[in-house]
Amino acid sequence: MNVDDVVAAKVEAARIRIQAAKRRREELAAARRRGLAARHANKLRRLAAQQRDENRDGTQAIEEQP
Repeated sequence: MNVDDVVAAKVEAARIRIQAAKRRREELAAARRRGLAARHANKLRRLAAQQRDENRDGTQAIEEQP
């Protein structure tokens, strides 16, 4: 095994590590997006249920403006 073979092996190993890190980042980003969408959907369901409950009681919800 000569120096060129050692360098080529190290370059290939680095390329594999970079690809694996990129794949992990992409998977985490996708999971983050799914989680955010799920949290928003839950919040909208909760707000809709709360509004239905308040309307059933004959009262109106007062929305706070930031």
